[in-house]
Parts: sequence; C-alpha cells; structure tokens
Amino acid sequence: MNFKKSQKLYNKGLVNLVGAVNSPVRAFASVGGNPLFIKKAKGSKITDVDDNKYVDLVLSYGPMILGHRHKKVQKAITKALENGYSFGASTENEIKLAKIVCDAFPGMDKVRFVNSGTEAVLSGIRLARAFTGKDKIIKFSGCYHGHQDALLVAAGSGLATLSLPGSKGVPEGAVKNTLIANYNDLESVKAHFDTHDDIAGVIIEPVAGNMGVVTPKDNFLKELKEYLKTKGALLIADEVMTGFRSKFGGAQELFEVEADITCLGKVIGGGFPVGAYGARNEIMEMVAPLGGMYQAGTLSGNPIAMAAGIATLTELKKQNPYKEFNEVAKEIEEALLKYADEFNVELTVNRFGSMINPFFTNKKVTNFKEAQTTDTKKFAVFFWEMIKNGVFLPPSQFEAWFLSSALSKKDVNLTKKAINKAMKAVANM
Repeated sequence: MNFKKSQKLYNKGLVNLVGAVNSPVRAFASVGGNPLFIKKAKGSKITDVDDNKYVDLVLSYGPMILGHRHKKVQKAITKALENGYSFGASTENEIKLAKIVCDAFPGMDKVRFVNSGTEAVLSGIRLARAFTGKDKIIKFSGCYHGHQDALLVAAGSGLATLSLPGSKGVPEGAVKNTLIANYNDLESVKAHFDTHDDIAGVIIEPVAGNMGVVTPKDNFLKELKEYLKTKGALLIADEVMTGFRSKFGGAQELFEVEADITCLGKVIGGGFPVGAYGARNEIMEMVAPLGGMYQAGTLSGNPIAMAAGIATLTELKKQNPYKEFNEVAKEIEEALLKYADEFNVELTVNRFGSMINPFFTNKKVTNFKEAQTTDTKKFAVFFWEMIKNGVFLPPSQFEAWFLSSALSKKDVNLTKKAINKAMKAVANM
C-alpha cells in the first residue's frame, strides 16, 4: 500500500495543528509510523487520501453503528440542513429524540442533550453532587470518562497509549475529590466508603472500552448498585460506548442493573457531536431551569444532530442487528484465537455485543492492571499488517474494535484473512 499523500498531509499538518492531529490517539504514537488521513467513507468501508480502502472497525469509535452514510440518515440530515444549521432555540426533534432515548433506558424519565460524551459525564457528576450534597466521586482505574480535570487520572486508553500517568495542567485541587477503585473489585469501593463519608457516587463504564474491552465479572454491577443504595450514593453509568451496542438501549438492561444517572455519547446523534445525561424525575428536576444545578449550551440539541439521531436510532430499532453482531464478533474472536494458536502467539480476546478486543497476553483480562500485561510491540506489528491487508483498526491496544450492521460476509472473510497474515507477522517479529 502507498501512504504518500497521508505522509504529505501529516508533514503539512505539523505546522498549524498540534502533532498534526486533533485527538492524541490519531497520532499513531503507540503503533509507530505516520497517521492515516481519511477522505471518505460509505457503508462498511473507509477510504484514505491515497485511495486505500479498508473495512472499518473504528467507526468513529462507535457511533457509525449502521455503517457510514446510511441512506435514511443521509436523507434526514439533508432535509434538516434545508431548514438551517443552528438556532440556539428549541426544536420539535429534541422532544422526539428525547422520547426515543428515555424509552430505551428504564431508569430515565428525563434527558438533557449536550455536545459530547465528555460534557455528558461532567454534567452527570455535577448532578450527582447536587442531588446528594456530597463532593467525592469514585472512578475505576482504566475507565475513561472524557478529558475533564476531575477524572483525568488512571484514565485508560489515551493516557496508556502515550504512557502518561495523568495530565499536566490539572491542578492537585481538581482531583482531590476523585477516588480510584479497581474494576471488578467491590472491596476496593467499600474501602473508600470506610474512610470517607462524603462520597456522592461511583462512575463506571458498565463494560470498559478504554482499556480494551473488559466486561464485569459475575454480579459485580448488581452488587455495586445494591451496596451504593445502603450508602446513599448514586451509580453513574457512562454508556458513551456501550449505549445501543449490545441491544437497543444500554448494557444496564443486559446486566439487570439500573443506574441512577446515565451518560450517553455520539451514537445517539448518528455520529454528529452530541451527548446526553438522564435520570429519573427526582434527580433530573435538580437541573436548571427546574432546579439549582446549572448547565447550558448554545449548540445543545443541534437540529442536524437531532435529525441524524432520530433516523439512526429508528433504523437501528427496526434492524435489531444484535443477534448478528454477537455472531460476527464470535466469528472474529474464533479467528483471532485460531491463528494465534497456529502461530504460537499468546493471546486473550474479550468481547461484548458488537465490541471486541484482542490482548497479546496469556492472562485473563478483567481490569486495567491485567490489560497492561499485553505486549504493545506485538500489537503495533499486528496493527500495521491489518492496515496493509485492508482492515482499519484503532491505533491503540487499549481501544475497542466496533462492528456495524453494514458489515458483509465478504468483509468478515477479508478481516479473517487479514488476521491470519497479521498473526503470522507477529510470530515472525
């Protein structure tokens, strides 16, 4: 494959962009080489500026669940564009999308749309503090909840990719109310409650997607929720990645646990910049203009994002692709394990619904510490071989792969052949 135009754009981008990118993982720091620049996408495929075409397993980190430029979503966007781009005022589609989202999450009576998953999470945490009158929040090592100061500690993929322990520019005071627990370890949560009496709640990715795909063990989520009830603390579910990925709704329903506050991201806007946080009435009525917790945004409920979201979720519910998602994810998992065994490469594979991730380790991965036993040098070789064989992956060992309903049998077979060649390359490194 030829990457000359991407190389040229990278060099040009270095002049006025930080590292020639607008999000660190795009810099390919952990896999080496220069980043790819994308020109267009359609269906299950994405095409770079050198006209290399790939089966896309990044999908804008999840939201393109129907594939790129689905005809019904495209039609809805085009129609919305004819009426204007942004009004800074209310529209009917905000009400329509709110109903779709609330109906999908049993514990959600009201929702507030914002502009990103990061904004949804910081607002959800502020709401938990407002409702409980307490300050401290527990998060889990390896879970990423956006780049807000208070949660940019032990934050998974982005920082792990760049080997950063935290972030410069985050003052000590910003994280003084953030406590760190171990994912899948309820005792580590209880230890904080034994020491502190001012914990507002616990925020968690029900299935972690930023230390690779890591699922909750046994009844971890249920037991966590029951314990928090006894302490008067709230469970905040960050479903920015898992929302609508395992079934129509969130991972909470699958694991039979109902969060007090749920945070959602770009999938509810069909890939446009959007997020949301929602809860039962008594909690959401703390939010202005009904209550004293202030949060606002001129672009919140943007009409183009609302139209795309309605079209995406309506079509997704109609398709109901979740059985197929599980089957395809299983097929890819089996290929990963088969060729790893054939070439004597140590590998563990985790998957959840339409999310999947291989780890180059012989350990079972149930938390961030175990995820970090993976051999990132092997992943880098694997990544570039997959790229050369037509499969676009996240350029980080600690990012989940995503499936779309646009994937064809031919795409899956191409992916399996690429895995064969990539695993052989790892064995020969």
